[in-house]
Amino acid sequence: MTTVVEVQALVRQFGCVRALDSVDFRATPGLVHGLVGVNGAGKTTLIKHLLGLLRPTGGTVRVFGLDPVRDPVNVLRRVGYLSEHREMPEWMQIGELLRYTQAYYPGWDMKYARELLDTFGLDPRKKVGGLSQGMRAQTGLVLAVAHRPDLLILDEPSSGLDVVVRQDILDTIVRTVSNEGRTVIFSSHLLDEVERMSDRVTMIHQGKIVLDAMRDEVCASHHVTQLRFTERLDRLPNLDGMLKASGSGRAWSVVHACAVEQLRDAAGRLGGEVVESRNATLEEIFIARVGRSALRPAA
Repeated sequence: MTTVVEVQALVRQFGCVRALDSVDFRATPGLVHGLVGVNGAGKTTLIKHLLGLLRPTGGTVRVFGLDPVRDPVNVLRRVGYLSEHREMPEWMQIGELLRYTQAYYPGWDMKYARELLDTFGLDPRKKVGGLSQGMRAQTGLVLAVAHRPDLLILDEPSSGLDVVVRQDILDTIVRTVSNEGRTVIFSSHLLDEVERMSDRVTMIHQGKIVLDAMRDEVCASHHVTQLRFTERLDRLPNLDGMLKASGSGRAWSVVHACAVEQLRDAAGRLGGEVVESRNATLEEIFIARVGRSALRPAA
């Protein structure tokens, strides 16, 4: 399969802080790649390297086979980008902003842009300075996708937005781009959205990739199992495949990355039995692998 993004052993150092530590990342056509992690985990730093805004301290970054630092024109003309900040000239009307942006993209589709404005109910005569946060996000999205980019990068696109606008962005645009064979990189700390929209999930924590696999494989390989023991336990020993345990006495809940049968056997040796088991959610997997305390700053 053709690779749109190829990152190998990427290191980024800011003074004594290593923001990215030997990161490997690939993105392929037709998929929504979910990039998850708390604020400060390294998601935006990685994205800035894909856009050529940062030069690697070590390792390599290739987008469409090109170095985005050395060849920004040929990379960025095929990329659409929307960040949570959505900075746009306040004095321009939406229509003026579309025509201004059109000059940078030979493949700009003004008919498609107007269709999106109609879908979002945006008046092209309205000035950017008078837009609500949700309307600014919708306008920014039109600017990002109207040239039908081969790669769409969304960096925390749902931050601070209401449910309707989030649905417009996540369901309509993201899925349309991926279904047309293009590539989406969707960065967010909202794990339920990533789980719902992404085909592949990359989990990053403190500059390191801690998990990278297809979403269905991730959720199918992680389970939450309720255990009951004949004797009370002050703490649960480290069972095979266990990532996190909570509970007390005879009742314990375990998040694990092994087959339920394997955990049943391990618990059985301690006088325990499986009460029930289910696939874990992405949020449960994240907390088990990274820790609940890491999730709090993003709440």
